[in-house]
Amino acid sequence: MNHTVRLLPADLTIEVGSDEAVLEAALRAGFGFPYSCRNGSCGACFGELLKGKVGYPNGRPPVLSDADEAARLAVFCQARPLSDLVVRAEEITQTRTQTVRVMPARVERIEDLAADVKGLWLRLPPHERMDILAGQYLDVVLRDGRRRSFSIASAPQSDCLLELHIRLCPGGRFTGYVFEALRVRDLLRIEGPLGTFFLRDSPLPAILIAGGTGFAPLKAIVEQHIAAGGQRELYLFWGARAREDLYLHDLACGWQAAGVLGYTPVLSNAVAGSWRGATGWVHEAVLARFPRLDAREVYMSGPPAMINAARPDFVAAGLARENLHFDAFDYAEDALRDG
Repeated sequence: MNHTVRLLPADLTIEVGSDEAVLEAALRAGFGFPYSCRNGSCGACFGELLKGKVGYPNGRPPVLSDADEAARLAVFCQARPLSDLVVRAEEITQTRTQTVRVMPARVERIEDLAADVKGLWLRLPPHERMDILAGQYLDVVLRDGRRRSFSIASAPQSDCLLELHIRLCPGGRFTGYVFEALRVRDLLRIEGPLGTFFLRDSPLPAILIAGGTGFAPLKAIVEQHIAAGGQRELYLFWGARAREDLYLHDLACGWQAAGVLGYTPVLSNAVAGSWRGATGWVHEAVLARFPRLDAREVYMSGPPAMINAARPDFVAAGLARENLHFDAFDYAEDALRDG
Protein backbone atom coordinates (compact mmCIF):
# COMPACT_ATOMS: atom_id res chain seq x y z
CA MET A 1 0.00 0.00 0.00
CA ASN A 2 1.30 3.44 -0.91
CA HIS A 3 1.03 6.54 1.26
CA THR A 4 1.20 10.20 0.31
CA VAL A 5 4.03 12.18 1.90
CA ARG A 6 4.05 15.97 1.65
CA LEU A 7 7.49 17.52 2.13
CA LEU A 8 7.67 21.05 3.52
CA PRO A 9 8.77 23.78 3.03
CA ALA A 10 9.42 22.60 -0.56
CA ASP A 11 5.72 21.66 -0.85
CA LEU A 12 6.55 18.49 -2.79
CA THR A 13 4.18 15.52 -2.59
CA ILE A 14 5.51 12.01 -3.21
CA GLU A 15 4.20 8.46 -3.04
CA VAL A 16 5.95 6.10 -0.62
CA GLY A 17 5.32 2.39 -0.26
CA SER A 18 4.55 1.09 3.22
CA ASP A 19 7.69 -1.07 3.04
CA GLU A 20 9.91 1.76 1.74
CA ALA A 21 11.93 4.31 3.71
CA VAL A 22 10.76 7.88 3.24
CA LEU A 23 14.33 8.95 2.49
CA GLU A 24 14.71 6.58 -0.46
CA ALA A 25 11.43 7.67 -2.02
CA ALA A 26 12.30 11.34 -1.55
CA LEU A 27 15.72 10.95 -3.18
CA ARG A 28 14.16 9.05 -6.07
CA ALA A 29 11.74 11.94 -6.57
CA GLY A 30 14.62 14.42 -6.72
CA PHE A 31 14.20 15.94 -3.25
CA GLY A 32 17.59 16.71 -1.73
CA PHE A 33 16.96 15.09 1.65
CA PRO A 34 20.02 15.33 3.94
CA TYR A 35 21.53 11.93 4.71
CA SER A 36 24.75 10.19 5.65
CA CYS A 37 24.92 6.68 7.13
CA ARG A 38 21.53 5.41 5.84
CA ASN A 39 21.32 2.94 8.74
CA GLY A 40 19.81 5.08 11.51
CA SER A 41 23.05 5.67 13.39
CA CYS A 42 23.76 9.35 12.79
CA GLY A 43 20.55 11.38 12.56
CA ALA A 44 21.57 13.39 9.48
CA CYS A 45 18.12 12.64 8.02
CA PHE A 46 16.18 13.94 11.02
CA GLY A 47 12.98 15.72 10.07
CA GLU A 48 9.85 16.88 11.83
CA LEU A 49 6.73 14.75 11.55
CA LEU A 50 3.92 17.30 11.36
CA LYS A 51 1.14 14.83 10.59
CA GLY A 52 0.75 11.06 10.46
CA LYS A 53 2.59 8.08 11.89
CA VAL A 54 5.73 6.15 10.96
CA GLY A 55 7.14 2.81 12.01
CA TYR A 56 10.61 1.33 12.24
CA PRO A 57 10.61 -2.33 11.11
CA ASN A 58 14.08 -2.94 12.57
CA GLY A 59 13.31 -1.21 15.86
CA ARG A 60 13.75 2.39 16.88
CA PRO A 61 17.02 3.77 15.48
CA PRO A 62 19.67 4.18 18.19
CA VAL A 63 20.09 7.87 17.39
CA LEU A 64 16.42 8.65 18.13
CA SER A 65 15.92 9.54 21.79
CA ASP A 66 12.70 9.71 23.82
CA ALA A 67 13.01 13.51 23.71
CA ASP A 68 13.37 13.42 19.92
CA GLU A 69 10.23 11.33 19.57
CA ALA A 70 8.36 13.60 21.95
CA ALA A 71 9.40 16.51 19.74
CA ARG A 72 7.92 14.63 16.75
CA LEU A 73 11.29 14.07 15.09
CA ALA A 74 11.82 11.03 12.89
CA VAL A 75 14.82 9.30 11.29
CA PHE A 76 13.68 9.12 7.70
CA CYS A 77 16.31 6.71 6.37
CA GLN A 78 14.53 4.09 8.50
CA ALA A 79 10.99 5.44 8.89
CA ARG A 80 8.22 3.67 6.97
CA PRO A 81 4.86 5.44 6.62
CA LEU A 82 1.93 3.96 8.51
CA SER A 83 -0.39 6.65 7.14
CA ASP A 84 -0.25 9.71 4.91
CA LEU A 85 2.40 12.10 6.24
CA VAL A 86 3.32 15.75 6.33
CA VAL A 87 7.04 16.21 6.98
CA ARG A 88 9.22 19.27 7.50
CA ALA A 89 12.80 18.66 6.38
CA GLU A 90 15.74 20.67 5.10
CA GLU A 91 16.28 20.38 1.35
CA ILE A 92 19.87 20.28 0.09
CA THR A 93 19.58 22.15 -3.19
CA GLN A 94 23.29 21.80 -4.08
CA THR A 95 22.81 18.12 -4.97
CA ARG A 96 19.90 18.69 -7.39
CA THR A 97 22.08 18.78 -10.49
CA GLN A 98 24.25 15.83 -9.51
CA THR A 99 23.87 12.53 -11.31
CA VAL A 100 24.65 9.43 -9.25
CA ARG A 101 26.41 6.99 -11.55
CA VAL A 102 27.90 3.51 -11.44
CA MET A 103 31.21 3.22 -13.27
CA PRO A 104 34.43 1.23 -13.25
CA ALA A 105 37.54 2.67 -11.62
CA ARG A 106 41.09 1.39 -11.93
CA VAL A 107 43.48 1.29 -8.97
CA GLU A 108 46.21 3.83 -9.70
CA ARG A 109 48.10 3.79 -6.41
CA ILE A 110 48.05 2.10 -2.99
CA GLU A 111 49.95 3.45 0.02
CA ASP A 112 50.26 2.54 3.69
CA LEU A 113 49.04 5.56 5.65
CA ALA A 114 49.14 3.71 8.98
CA ALA A 115 49.42 0.10 10.11
CA ASP A 116 45.66 -0.31 9.67
CA VAL A 117 44.89 2.43 7.08
CA LYS A 118 45.50 2.23 3.34
CA GLY A 119 45.42 5.15 0.95
CA LEU A 120 43.74 4.08 -2.29
CA TRP A 121 43.71 6.19 -5.46
CA LEU A 122 41.20 5.26 -8.17
CA ARG A 123 41.28 6.53 -11.76
CA LEU A 124 38.03 7.00 -13.64
CA PRO A 125 37.69 5.94 -17.29
CA PRO A 126 38.94 8.43 -19.91
CA HIS A 127 36.54 11.33 -20.51
CA GLU A 128 34.50 10.39 -17.45
CA ARG A 129 34.15 12.47 -14.29
CA MET A 130 32.20 12.43 -11.07
CA ASP A 131 30.47 15.68 -10.12
CA ILE A 132 31.56 15.79 -6.48
CA LEU A 133 31.01 18.19 -3.63
CA ALA A 134 34.01 18.08 -1.28
CA GLY A 135 33.02 15.86 1.66
CA GLN A 136 30.77 13.41 -0.18
CA TYR A 137 31.33 9.66 -0.38
CA LEU A 138 31.07 6.80 -2.84
CA ASP A 139 30.07 3.15 -2.62
CA VAL A 140 32.26 0.32 -3.79
CA VAL A 141 29.81 -2.19 -5.29
CA LEU A 142 30.90 -5.76 -4.61
CA ARG A 143 30.29 -8.66 -6.98
CA ASP A 144 27.36 -9.93 -4.90
CA GLY A 145 25.74 -6.48 -4.94
CA ARG A 146 26.68 -5.54 -1.39
CA ARG A 147 28.23 -2.13 -0.85
CA ARG A 148 31.01 -0.56 1.15
CA SER A 149 30.95 3.21 1.65
CA PHE A 150 34.07 5.40 1.75
CA SER A 151 34.46 9.15 1.89
CA ILE A 152 36.33 10.80 -0.96
CA ALA A 153 39.47 12.37 0.50
CA SER A 154 40.50 14.26 -2.65
CA ALA A 155 39.13 17.67 -3.63
CA PRO A 156 36.73 17.84 -6.61
CA GLN A 157 39.28 19.44 -8.93
CA SER A 158 41.09 16.08 -8.83
CA ASP A 159 37.98 14.04 -9.56
CA CYS A 160 39.61 12.00 -12.34
CA LEU A 161 41.68 10.47 -9.50
CA LEU A 162 39.67 9.66 -6.37
CA GLU A 163 41.47 9.23 -3.04
CA LEU A 164 40.05 6.95 -0.32
CA HIS A 165 41.29 6.18 3.19
CA ILE A 166 40.41 2.59 4.10
CA ARG A 167 40.75 1.27 7.64
CA LEU A 168 41.08 -2.48 8.11
CA CYS A 169 37.93 -4.03 9.58
CA PRO A 170 39.01 -7.15 11.52
CA GLY A 171 37.53 -10.10 9.64
CA GLY A 172 36.08 -7.81 6.98
CA ARG A 173 35.99 -9.40 3.53
CA PHE A 174 36.45 -6.23 1.46
CA THR A 175 38.97 -4.41 3.66
CA GLY A 176 40.88 -7.68 4.04
CA TYR A 177 40.97 -7.91 0.25
CA VAL A 178 42.26 -4.32 0.00
CA PHE A 179 45.04 -5.03 2.49
CA GLU A 180 46.04 -8.46 1.21
CA ALA A 181 45.17 -8.90 -2.45
CA LEU A 182 44.24 -5.65 -4.21
CA ARG A 183 46.86 -4.55 -6.72
CA VAL A 184 47.58 -1.53 -8.89
CA ARG A 185 45.58 -1.68 -12.15
CA ASP A 186 42.83 -3.83 -10.61
CA LEU A 187 39.29 -2.69 -11.39
CA LEU A 188 36.57 -1.81 -8.88
CA ARG A 189 32.96 -0.83 -9.52
CA ILE A 190 31.93 2.37 -7.76
CA GLU A 191 28.76 4.45 -7.39
CA GLY A 192 28.62 8.12 -6.52
CA PRO A 193 28.63 10.84 -5.54
CA LEU A 194 26.56 10.18 -2.41
CA GLY A 195 25.71 12.02 0.78
CA THR A 196 25.07 15.61 1.80
CA PHE A 197 28.18 16.30 3.88
CA PHE A 198 29.91 19.37 2.46
CA LEU A 199 30.84 22.88 3.56
CA ARG A 200 27.76 25.11 3.40
CA ASP A 201 27.92 28.62 2.00
CA SER A 202 27.94 30.57 5.26
CA PRO A 203 29.88 33.45 6.81
CA LEU A 204 30.10 31.63 10.14
CA PRO A 205 33.45 30.26 11.34
CA ALA A 206 33.48 26.47 10.88
CA ILE A 207 34.78 23.86 13.31
CA LEU A 208 35.81 20.61 11.59
CA ILE A 209 35.93 17.52 13.81
CA ALA A 210 37.36 14.19 12.68
CA GLY A 211 37.43 10.85 14.42
CA GLY A 212 39.94 8.37 12.95
CA THR A 213 39.50 8.06 9.18
CA GLY A 214 36.75 10.66 9.47
CA PHE A 215 39.67 12.90 8.52
CA ALA A 216 39.14 11.88 4.87
CA PRO A 217 36.13 14.05 3.92
CA LEU A 218 37.48 16.97 5.96
CA LYS A 219 40.75 16.73 4.00
CA ALA A 220 38.73 17.13 0.80
CA ILE A 221 36.85 20.10 2.27
CA VAL A 222 40.05 21.85 3.36
CA GLU A 223 41.81 21.22 0.05
CA GLN A 224 38.80 22.56 -1.86
CA HIS A 225 38.78 25.60 0.46
CA ILE A 226 42.46 26.21 -0.33
CA ALA A 227 41.99 25.75 -4.09
CA ALA A 228 39.07 28.22 -4.10
CA GLY A 229 41.06 30.82 -2.16
CA GLY A 230 38.55 30.69 0.68
CA GLN A 231 38.86 33.23 3.47
CA ARG A 232 36.48 31.59 5.92
CA GLU A 233 37.79 30.86 9.41
CA LEU A 234 38.32 27.10 9.88
CA TYR A 235 39.47 25.15 12.93
CA LEU A 236 40.24 21.42 12.76
CA PHE A 237 40.15 18.95 15.67
CA TRP A 238 41.31 15.39 14.94
CA GLY A 239 40.58 12.72 17.54
CA ALA A 240 42.43 9.40 17.54
CA ARG A 241 43.51 6.71 19.97
CA ALA A 242 47.29 7.09 19.64
CA ARG A 243 49.79 9.29 17.81
CA GLU A 244 50.26 6.75 14.99
CA ASP A 245 46.53 6.95 14.21
CA LEU A 246 46.96 10.59 13.17
CA TYR A 247 48.16 9.26 9.85
CA LEU A 248 48.38 12.64 8.06
CA HIS A 249 49.31 14.74 11.07
CA ASP A 250 52.13 16.51 9.22
CA LEU A 251 49.71 17.57 6.48
CA ALA A 252 47.36 19.14 9.04
CA CYS A 253 50.30 20.83 10.78
CA GLY A 254 51.31 22.24 7.38
CA TRP A 255 47.86 23.74 6.91
CA GLN A 256 48.13 25.39 10.30
CA ALA A 257 51.64 26.72 9.58
CA ALA A 258 50.37 28.21 6.31
CA GLY A 259 47.56 30.01 8.12
CA VAL A 260 44.82 27.96 6.44
CA LEU A 261 43.25 26.85 9.71
CA GLY A 262 43.77 26.17 13.38
CA TYR A 263 44.54 22.58 14.33
CA THR A 264 44.28 20.57 17.55
CA PRO A 265 44.99 16.82 17.56
CA VAL A 266 43.43 14.93 20.48
CA LEU A 267 44.46 11.48 21.73
CA SER A 268 42.09 9.35 23.81
CA ASN A 269 44.71 6.71 24.70
CA ALA A 270 47.96 8.64 24.88
CA VAL A 271 50.94 6.98 26.53
CA ALA A 272 51.93 8.93 29.63
CA GLY A 273 54.89 11.19 28.98
CA SER A 274 54.91 10.63 25.21
CA TRP A 275 52.30 13.22 24.20
CA ARG A 276 52.13 16.87 25.20
CA GLY A 277 48.98 17.73 23.30
CA ALA A 278 45.28 17.48 24.12
CA THR A 279 43.92 14.23 25.51
CA GLY A 280 40.50 12.75 26.17
CA TRP A 281 37.38 12.96 24.01
CA VAL A 282 37.64 15.17 20.97
CA HIS A 283 34.33 16.98 21.50
CA GLU A 284 35.43 17.93 25.01
CA ALA A 285 38.59 19.46 23.54
CA VAL A 286 36.37 21.48 21.19
CA LEU A 287 34.35 22.86 24.11
CA ALA A 288 37.51 23.63 26.08
CA ARG A 289 38.68 25.77 23.16
CA PHE A 290 35.24 27.15 22.18
CA PRO A 291 32.89 27.13 25.21
CA ARG A 292 30.15 28.88 23.24
CA LEU A 293 29.05 27.70 19.78
CA ASP A 294 26.21 30.14 19.12
CA ALA A 295 27.86 31.78 16.12
CA ARG A 296 29.64 28.80 14.57
CA GLU A 297 29.00 25.86 12.28
CA VAL A 298 30.25 22.38 13.21
CA TYR A 299 31.13 19.60 10.76
CA MET A 300 31.73 16.20 12.36
CA SER A 301 33.01 13.09 10.60
CA GLY A 302 33.66 9.84 12.40
CA PRO A 303 32.03 7.04 14.41
CA PRO A 304 28.35 7.43 15.37
CA ALA A 305 29.32 7.17 19.06
CA MET A 306 31.49 10.29 18.73
CA ILE A 307 28.72 12.22 17.00
CA ASN A 308 26.00 11.12 19.40
CA ALA A 309 28.14 11.98 22.44
CA ALA A 310 28.88 15.45 21.09
CA ARG A 311 25.44 16.47 19.87
CA PRO A 312 23.74 17.24 23.24
CA ASP A 313 26.83 18.98 24.63
CA PHE A 314 27.14 21.15 21.54
CA VAL A 315 23.45 22.08 21.66
CA ALA A 316 23.87 22.98 25.34
CA ALA A 317 26.76 25.23 24.27
CA GLY A 318 24.42 27.14 21.99
CA LEU A 319 24.93 25.38 18.66
CA ALA A 320 21.82 25.60 16.48
CA ARG A 321 20.65 22.24 15.12
CA GLU A 322 20.79 23.56 11.56
CA ASN A 323 24.47 24.46 12.05
CA LEU A 324 25.52 20.90 12.93
CA HIS A 325 26.46 18.71 9.97
CA PHE A 326 27.90 15.24 10.18
CA ASP A 327 29.07 12.18 8.32
CA ALA A 328 28.82 9.01 10.39
CA PHE A 329 31.43 6.32 9.80
CA ASP A 330 30.35 2.81 10.74
CA TYR A 331 31.06 -0.67 9.47
CA ALA A 332 28.36 -2.15 7.25
CA GLU A 333 26.17 -4.56 9.21
CA ASP A 334 26.99 -7.48 6.90
CA ALA A 335 30.73 -6.71 7.19
CA LEU A 336 30.51 -7.25 10.94
CA ARG A 337 28.20 -10.24 10.62
CA ASP A 338 29.97 -12.37 8.03
CA GLY A 339 32.87 -10.32 6.63
